[in-house]
Amino acid sequence: MPNCKTVVPYHGTPEQEARLREVIEAHKGQPGATMPVLQAAQEIFGYLPEEVQVMVAEGLDIPLSEVYGVASFYAQFSMNPKGKYQISVCLGTACYVKGAAAILSAVEEHLNIKPGSITPDGKFSLDACRCVGACGLAPVMMVGSDVYGRLTPDQVPGILDKYE
Repeated sequence: MPNCKTVVPYHGTPEQEARLREVIEAHKGQPGATMPVLQAAQEIFGYLPEEVQVMVAEGLDIPLSEVYGVASFYAQFSMNPKGKYQISVCLGTACYVKGAAAILSAVEEHLNIKPGSITPDGKFSLDACRCVGACGLAPVMMVGSDVYGRLTPDQVPGILDKYE
């Protein structure tokens, strides 16, 4: 299995695993079951770590490579855990031209994580995205559903400190 860059170890609970087994049982033997089972698994666990993918593969009696193929192909699935506060820095054209790379660097430096990662305390996760639809506010960063626009790198620490 390729490295999924999981920084935080898997911490699934017996209750989550039981819920996943129920979903798998409800879909077992149905054509195209992989997609709805993975959607439910992501809803239950918040992401699709290797351990969850193995449970799905074994439960549906399909190859792990098939599960990984679906999970890695569709953008709706994440194989990395998400923090309490999910940060997205837009790298779409308008944001990039207005300095989004410097915003992303400022977030990386302040939190000491790279895109696709989570802080060790599980508080923040960081992702770069292509467009958040706020091009007039470029460059844009989102923390959860909060949108911050017309940013400069020196504003990043103050914004993130509000979530500490």
